[in-house]
Formats: sequence, structure tokens, C-alpha cells
Amino acid sequence: MTKPRARDLGLPFPGTPGPCNAITDVPGVEVGFCTLTDPAQSLRTGVTAILPRGRAPEPVPVMAGHYALNGNGEMTGTHWIDDAGYFLGPVLITNTHAVGACHTAAVQWMIESWPAHFRAHAWAMPVVAETYDGVLNDITRLAVTPGHARAALDAAAPGPVAEGSSGGGNGMIAYEFKGGTGTASRRVSVGGDWTVAALVQANFGLRPWLSVLGKPVGQILTEDRLIETETGSIIVILATDAPLSALSLRALAKRAALGIGRSGTVGGNSSGDIFLAFSTANPQPMAARAEKLRTVTELNPEHLDPIYQAAVEAVDEAVINALVAGEDVATVNPPGKICRAIDRAALHRIFR
Repeated sequence: MTKPRARDLGLPFPGTPGPCNAITDVPGVEVGFCTLTDPAQSLRTGVTAILPRGRAPEPVPVMAGHYALNGNGEMTGTHWIDDAGYFLGPVLITNTHAVGACHTAAVQWMIESWPAHFRAHAWAMPVVAETYDGVLNDITRLAVTPGHARAALDAAAPGPVAEGSSGGGNGMIAYEFKGGTGTASRRVSVGGDWTVAALVQANFGLRPWLSVLGKPVGQILTEDRLIETETGSIIVILATDAPLSALSLRALAKRAALGIGRSGTVGGNSSGDIFLAFSTANPQPMAARAEKLRTVTELNPEHLDPIYQAAVEAVDEAVINALVAGEDVATVNPPGKICRAIDRAALHRIFR
């Protein structure tokens, strides 16, 4: 049975979404999951894979920018993104202890996808990000292997994106409700028609902070709280086909902070709030093979406010979609509690 999404509950999010209301509305972007669940082994974790250019036969980087609102977390490859303004290959999101396994799988996938590229002494520096799932998953088991990450990469496809307990979002908690994977998109016209979309791995926030479209939902739905101090994180991946420079993409990544702020987070000290924005526009070969002079089209930064607005709206809706897709899950550490799904019927009544 298909789970309802936030808009299905009557939540009046602003803006016009794409056909799937997902990051895959950006042409060429594909998403895949490997989800590992075994309550008998206290196992609830996984891997989410994003292919910015799908299964392109040649290595074509994407322009990119990144921003860390709070750095208590990991996203590999960002030093190069800061210096070069681009990255090549997939983006993987998983749990805190699985970054290495996922990085190995991503490198292997890149080598197998573009063997001629790597015979010429090329290097692989994929993006792998994480949030901590140790409340709902025995994270010390190191259950995620390169094979699981490879399965997520091999499963990547266009179209609708599974939310909630899918892939890396499987063991995540947001605002003390079951959280995880969420996505949303916006159509926007600025010198052309573009899509701006977000995918989040939501594992952050305290219940009293939670605000949904201005309603103090966390102060209304107060039962079954789990924690007193924030210990989670959120990863936000923003994708667009709008032609943006690396500088503009870094500015776009910063707007993810405003997007997560709409649901109430203050960016707690123990939270890793790390954001990446990339554009599939202006496909170019790798710099080492490109001409000395290259020509690209870029939107004038003076006209990017609608793009920024679309990003903020998409991130906010993606977070709420992750919550709406949740289900009740037993805790592992500490044992004996239940991480509740947000009460969808109550949420609907609040906005009725």
C-alpha cells in the first residue's frame, strides 16, 4: 500500500512540485536504496544512493557547492568541491559507521562504470554522508558492507522515491518521531523553466521545536517523547537543472539551513547539519580532457531569489514527508521504548 504524503493530508505547502514531487524530477537524477531490517539482530539501517547523471556512459561531473550549518557529521569529498566547484560520481547516504564501506563501493562502481577514465591515472572522490542511527539500530555491529552500498547503487532509478524507513533513512528519528528519507521538488521560471528538488535524511530536532507550516505541532502532539537533548543530524541534497555556477550552488546549499529551520530546528550543537547542492546543467568533460577555453551558461545571481525560495520550500516539505512516512519502531539503545510515527490523522485535523 502506498503511504500518504504530506500533501495527501491536506497540508497546504506553497509552490508547484514536479510530477513526482521528488529529487528525481530533475532530469537524469536517479535514486536507489538498500534497506536492512532484522529486529532479531537489532538491525535497522541501510544506504541511499543518488546518481546525479544516472548511468552516463562517460564521466561527466556536476557543478556543486556545499555548506555545513553544524559540522558534527561527515560528508566526504567536500574539500575538493570547495576548491574545484564540482564532483564526479554518486552520492551515498548511510549511518555514521558505514561511511568507509560506502566509499569503497562508490569507488568500485566508478571504476567499473568508466574503466578508460581510470586507466589514465584518474582518481575517484565520491560523496558519502551520514547520520547516526544508534537509537533504533545496533550501529556497533558494522552491518553495512560495500555489497549493500553497491546494491543501492544498482537499484537507482528515476521516478517515485520511497520515503521514511528507506535506505539510509531506515534507522533515523526526527523531532522524536520516526524520521528518515524525504523528498520534494519545485518548478520555477527564471530565464527558463527549471526544477529545484531536495532529498533529506532527517534525523534531527526535539519535539517541542517542531513546527509544520507555522503550526506548533510539537507542542500539540506531546506524547511518547524519547530524548531531552538533540543528538541527531540531517543531510540535505539539493539538485537542479538550472545553470548555476559553483558559487551560486554554494549559496543555494546555504538555503537548506533556512529550509530545515522552517520545521523548527535551532541547529543543535550535537547535530551534523550538512548540505550539498549540484546542477546537472552545462555538461562538460572532465577538466583534463576539456578544451583550454570553455563556454557555459549561468543564471545571473541577481535573479536567483526564486531559485532560493524553491529550495527552501522543497527542503521543508521533504522533512515533513519523511515524518509522514514514518511507522512505530522499537528502540535498541535504550531498549524497551517505542519511537512513534507522527499521528497522521491528528496532523490532518490540525490543518483541516
